[in-house]
Amino acid sequence: MLRNGLEPWHLLIVAVVFLLLFGSRKLPDTARALGKSLRILKSEAKAMKDESGTQGSAG
Repeated sequence: MLRNGLEPWHLLIVAVVFLLLFGSRKLPDTARALGKSLRILKSEAKAMKDESGTQGSAG
């Protein structure tokens, strides 16, 4: 069914659907919030990795 994977026109359709659902006014705010969430997730994952690394070497 998905032999060719994602084609460029699939991404275009997804972009158009997002524009229709959210409108052009809300997209920058949504992207900003998503970026902030990803930065928080990345920093928390790094903190967990650092924390587990120090516990492993101490114990």
